[in-house]
Amino acid sequence: MPSSPTANALTIDVEDYFQVSAFAPHIPRSEWPIRECRVERNVDCILAMLDEHSTKATFFTLGWIAERYPELIKRIVANGHELASHGYGHERASDQTPEAFFSDIQVAKLILEDLAGYEVKGYRAPSFSIGEKNLWAFECLERAGYRYSSSIYPIKHDHYGMPNAPRHAHKIGQLIEIPATTLRFFNRNWPASGGGYFRLMPYEMSRWMIERVNTVDQLSAVFYFHPWEIDVEQPRIAGISRKTRFRHYVNINRMEKRLHRLLGDFSWGRMDEIFLGQA
Repeated sequence: MPSSPTANALTIDVEDYFQVSAFAPHIPRSEWPIRECRVERNVDCILAMLDEHSTKATFFTLGWIAERYPELIKRIVANGHELASHGYGHERASDQTPEAFFSDIQVAKLILEDLAGYEVKGYRAPSFSIGEKNLWAFECLERAGYRYSSSIYPIKHDHYGMPNAPRHAHKIGQLIEIPATTLRFFNRNWPASGGGYFRLMPYEMSRWMIERVNTVDQLSAVFYFHPWEIDVEQPRIAGISRKTRFRHYVNINRMEKRLHRLLGDFSWGRMDEIFLGQA
């Protein structure tokens, strides 16, 4: 359980714009090495923002990114943030066999630990892709040596979600699952933890939802976003559907300003410190 109900976990899923799952039908993996990579610039901007607000966070990072930008990973660690795993190549857990998934999370952990110089405790599945049909993934995570996961989103969504899952941190075997934060009202779980919802909703709504989790549930919230969400100059992807275009680009031009407000309005910290009680 969280050590403080008012300290919330700030998390960043470190991937680039061309690695987003919704773009997979339009950008083959073979093109990743030749695409303009903007993650380093965007993460450096986030690091400066966090430093301005004296805030520490958890960076769920792809092994693919870490291999290509090792100095960026070292800057994350040197600034006192937690380095955690987002898998190697942003493949959805639900699209992999248990054997392929274990290999992916094990390789990513080894790459990140080699750069960080310490144990990587946490994992987040790309697109929150652990659900009722692949709960075997938790056994793989435990076997690979992870201490916690933040891979379930207890909402109903067309691409992911497990609406009947517990809304707050709970144990699965020896692993702690720390879901993305939702607010329960009108007999339904509502997303309250960032991403596209944070860009779409009025800021005041997001702030109210996090306050409710802190004061009514008396628990820490888990907030997430991606480096590409602050990048208004990222290349536009041709041929995507209207829904995908809206979800990816809506209010990106307002994101950085909203994050500054969020960092000022709440107390934030690393996942491992809040939920495991240790750095």
